[in-house]
Amino acid sequence: MDDYLARIGAARPAAADLAGLKALQRAHLGTVPFENLSIHLGETIDLNTLPDKIIGRRRGGFCYELNGAFAQLLTALGYRVSRHSARVWSGKRYGPPFDHLALRVQLDEPWLVDVGFGRFAHHPLRLDHRRPQPDAAGTFLVMDADTGDGFGDLDVLMGGERQYRLDPRPYALEDFAPTCWWQSTSPASHFTRSLTCSMVTADGGRVTLSGDKLIVTAPTGRRDERLLVGDEAVLAAYRERFDVVLDRVPRVTR
Repeated sequence: MDDYLARIGAARPAAADLAGLKALQRAHLGTVPFENLSIHLGETIDLNTLPDKIIGRRRGGFCYELNGAFAQLLTALGYRVSRHSARVWSGKRYGPPFDHLALRVQLDEPWLVDVGFGRFAHHPLRLDHRRPQPDAAGTFLVMDADTGDGFGDLDVLMGGERQYRLDPRPYALEDFAPTCWWQSTSPASHFTRSLTCSMVTADGGRVTLSGDKLIVTAPTGRRDERLLVGDEAVLAAYRERFDVVLDRVPRVTR
């Protein structure tokens, strides 16, 4: 736990409360990148070894790794945490169950915590509020999903656009292993067909390295894009922008 806190540059909260949760989430988003580099480096993604990849190897990961590890940290700090399946909105339909792993933290109220969705809320979102919730990343809305199945699914919107549908039932980390394997191996998965490393910047903007394209987005939304020439420039960007040290450049091969 102490090593994890040191990794994200956060102090141990005095209590397992909302203030501490907000600080931990924002610290995590600003130090641990959302990335799928393992898939394109030939590395095995093993949910049984969390959070060693984040702490020992100073790497990031995608939702199953990031939220899976963060849940362990929060639990060790005394928070009541449960893992939930979410179906990601593709623009046309919601994906399959276990498409995404998100967290619920129960304080006096239930809160949605997510450090593994890429561009998303910087702070926890109230799950029992049906009004707009302002955040540094935009305005979010949690709505009751009109599914008719009685499960009580919730739709999460950002800036008026659907992000994912959250299943309120808790699951074990092991339940996400089959979909994690599919996402990291299937030719149909967008993770195997694309390359990304992205993180919130100190000023609340975002920096993303997609292949050899470096994108810096200011809090105002202004984007600065430039192509990096040569492997050394790409490796330097991983190191200087994300504190990720690689011995070779990951490449999409599918």
